[in-house]
Amino acid sequence: MKRNRHFDSLEQEAFLGLWRTYDRLRALEDQLFAGYDLTPQQYNALRLLRRDHPQPLRTLDLAARLVSRAPDITRMLDKLEQRRLIVRDRPADNRRVVRVGITETGIELLEKLREPLRECHERQLGHLARKELKALVELLQAARLPHEDVDSTWC
Repeated sequence: MKRNRHFDSLEQEAFLGLWRTYDRLRALEDQLFAGYDLTPQQYNALRLLRRDHPQPLRTLDLAARLVSRAPDITRMLDKLEQRRLIVRDRPADNRRVVRVGITETGIELLEKLREPLRECHERQLGHLARKELKALVELLQAARLPHEDVDSTWC
């Protein structure tokens, strides 16, 4: 593989390499989710809600657990609620809190996505050996650790 030496630093080359890799891998996922009228962010929210099902999550807790930040989580949840994939409620004792739960329709959608998403991940990274994947996971964790919030579930 030809190495391009047009970088200001090794850190820049690594960062831009991550960005390019993300772009290439994300394109496959975007194509898959488009067939289900979902964004990757919406899928991630549904996945997190299913993990805690039947318990709902506070909107702020859900936002904190997302893979990437959702600048307008309310709008994202509005769209999921319109499709009856989630439900929201406000506890009577604290009307400022909004709790979000996944519906059976949302769970069914995730079940439909299970195999196509597994195949997508196989296309994305299946060419790497398990040892390489484990090393990649460790390197990515080390790279983001200083930038994670103290209470992050990604640490």
